[in-house]
Amino acid sequence: MPKITTQQLRKRTQESAAGATIKPKTIGSPYDKSKQQKAAGGSSGAEGSRHFGPMFNKDLGQHILINPLVSQSIVDKARLKQTDTVLEVGPGTGNLTIKILEQAKRVIACEADARLAAELTKRVQGGPHQHKLEILHGDVMKRDLPFFDVCISNTPYQISSPLTFKLLFHRPTFRCAVLMFQREFALRLVARPGDSLYNRLSVNCQLYSKVSLVMNVGKNNFKPPPNVESSVVKIEPLDPPPPIDFEEWDGMLRIVFSRRNKTLAASFKSTATMQMLESNYKTFCASNELMMDEGFDIKQKVLGVLEKLDFAETRASKMDIDDFLKLLAAFHDANIHFC
Repeated sequence: MPKITTQQLRKRTQESAAGATIKPKTIGSPYDKSKQQKAAGGSSGAEGSRHFGPMFNKDLGQHILINPLVSQSIVDKARLKQTDTVLEVGPGTGNLTIKILEQAKRVIACEADARLAAELTKRVQGGPHQHKLEILHGDVMKRDLPFFDVCISNTPYQISSPLTFKLLFHRPTFRCAVLMFQREFALRLVARPGDSLYNRLSVNCQLYSKVSLVMNVGKNNFKPPPNVESSVVKIEPLDPPPPIDFEEWDGMLRIVFSRRNKTLAASFKSTATMQMLESNYKTFCASNELMMDEGFDIKQKVLGVLEKLDFAETRASKMDIDDFLKLLAAFHDANIHFC
C-alpha cells in the first residue's frame, strides 16, 4: 500500500467536507409543547401546537387553572371594587391575574418560580393593565405580606394550611380571601360539629373568620391535572378578631383533638399531657407568687374543671367554638395553662 503524506490526507479531507452537508444537532426546548406532543403521539394540529409556557413543576404544586369560566367565577365571588388592591398567591402564567386586573386598581402577585414570573411579565407587557401589576418573586411564606384588600389564589396545595393562617393573622384585616384548595382540605375548613371532617383546623379557621364553600372544581380544569379534586372557599376574617391567646387556645385544641372521638376526660388523662399541665401550673404559680394547694393533684384539678362544665363525657368532635371558649376560660380560672 503506497504511503499517504500529511498534505495528501488534508487535501482529501477538505474535498470530502466540501461535498458533504452537515446537519446541526437540534436541542429540544422545554417551552416547545408541539414537539413534545408529537413525540408522545399527540395532536399536531392547532391545539397540539398551542404555546402553554414553561413546563410545570408538580413538586411546587404548579397546576395551572386553564378554564376561563372557572377563573371568571372565582374573581366574581371576590366582589372586587375598582379601588381594591388584590394579593394573588401563585399566579402561574396569569390566567386568573388577567381577569383580576380588569376589575381591580392594583394586583400584587407573589410567584416562587422565576420562569412563571417571567411568563406573566411578558404576558402583560405593553398591555393596558401593565402599570397595575407588581410581581414579588420568592416564597410567600418567607416574606411579610403587603397591604391588600382581597386575596385570590390558586393555592399550591403544600402550603394550604400555613398560607391560610398567615392570612388570618395578617394585620390590618383584609375584606375577604377566595382560595382554591384540595377538596378535602376545603371541606375541613367549612366542617361543622358532628361532621366526619371536623377537626382542629375547622375550629381554628372558624374562630377567626366566616368561611364558606364557593364551588367545586374538577381536576380536568388544570394543566397538568392534579391527582385530586379541588374546591374554592371564601374566607371573611372577623373584624375585630377575637381577643384570644392563640398559643393557649391551640395548645388546648391539640389535646382535645388528639383523639377526637374520645371523651375529653380520656384525652386529658395521658401521662404526657398531665406532666405538661403540671409543669405549666407550677410555673404560673411561681411567676405570679401564688401558693399551691396542699396535696395538689393536677389530674383531679383537670377533671374537676371538666366535671364542673359537664364536659367530662363530651367529645371534641361534637363541640362548637362557644364550648371550647368556655372550656379555655374555665381552665384559666383554675390557673391551668397550655403553653
